[in-house]
Amino acid sequence: MGNAQQHADWHNRLLQAAEKELIKFEQQESEFRKRDREERAAELQLPLEQSDFE
Repeated sequence: MGNAQQHADWHNRLLQAAEKELIKFEQQESEFRKRDREERAAELQLPLEQSDFE
């Protein structure tokens, strides 16, 4: 395998790892926002609509 191919393979693995981490972060952030909305609604005794979670 040539140096250019090795670099391309390394770059692709790095991009895949970054994408995986970004997806993980976005899922955690979504869950955090959902819990935060639920907690604030409970404190204010506000009803939540399903569309608020999308």
